[in-house]
Amino acid sequence: MNSQIREWCDRIRLAGQSGTALELRGGGTKAFYGHAPEGEVLDTRAWRGVDSYEPTELVITLRAGTPLTEVAEVLAERGQELPFEPPAFGEGATIGGVVAAGLSGPRRMAVGSLRDFVLGCRIVDGKGEVMRFGGQVMKNVAGYDVSRLMAGSMGTLALMLDVSLKVLPRPVADFSLRFEIDQATAINRLNQWGGQPLPIAASFWHEGALYLRLAGAGAAVEAAVRSLGGEALGDDDATRLWREVREQTHPFFGGEAPLWRLSLPTDAPPQAVTGATALEWGGAQRWLRGEHDAVALRKAVAAAGGHATLFRGGDKSVGVFHPLSPVVARINRRIKTALDPHGVFGPGRLYRED
Repeated sequence: MNSQIREWCDRIRLAGQSGTALELRGGGTKAFYGHAPEGEVLDTRAWRGVDSYEPTELVITLRAGTPLTEVAEVLAERGQELPFEPPAFGEGATIGGVVAAGLSGPRRMAVGSLRDFVLGCRIVDGKGEVMRFGGQVMKNVAGYDVSRLMAGSMGTLALMLDVSLKVLPRPVADFSLRFEIDQATAINRLNQWGGQPLPIAASFWHEGALYLRLAGAGAAVEAAVRSLGGEALGDDDATRLWREVREQTHPFFGGEAPLWRLSLPTDAPPQAVTGATALEWGGAQRWLRGEHDAVALRKAVAAAGGHATLFRGGDKSVGVFHPLSPVVARINRRIKTALDPHGVFGPGRLYRED
């Protein structure tokens, strides 16, 4: 066993014996997400690098502390990428933090979420034991669901040592359009287009403007541009727009007002709420700025078939994530107990009763 891994295993065992909590941290760029981290910091950045990369198999295995920028550079050399476009939210983001946060970027509506690309992982559980789940190819499904549980776990289940991810070639063509339409019309249009064979890769609506990103084979993108109309965005403007949406540097995300993330059916009508609104993912992800009564907002969103997360800022005493149903809460507790019986990792990071 590597000396670094042995050191971490010993530290985790000692933490379990002494009742000490540990905060698993990479670059710390997503520390704002969820409840405030608690416990002694276990910094993962010493464990970095590419363990293996098979471009022809479309799979890469990375150590958790590997910087996201380094991953992008390695993949770009072979014309490939992480297609779910994970946000970094700052300098120093690591692949372990990306998986732990479970967040996907603008192309999630077309290619799937981060969780869909997790093939396997190696972890240290709350007893200080090294465990491996999943594999390095899609057809190896042994322990597949356990690997996927690490996505979005926010460092509350185990210390991730390395992760195997599926990658994809970069699209041959990438083109963006702009339409001047209101929110309700944008939702209707996106649902209509979603039922057609169009290479729509991303969408973003804000303040009366809908931006549509097309990506794929050149002929398919060209045909879609002719069919859809709209105003063409220059390459530089389009690149900047989708980067700003992914990294939340777009003006909509600026300021100190609380930011709510609403997950809704794509065809759900605009919510009857005050505050600035933006739409992504064909209408499935909606962003809301401003102070809101958490109970009332979540009740309204649940009635529409969705859930609401206090993504950034605001009073987190109301709960960051939408309350779980009793059945799901029991399942979560059982998983937590199985992987972290002593409650070492990130207590209360997701839900305060953790």
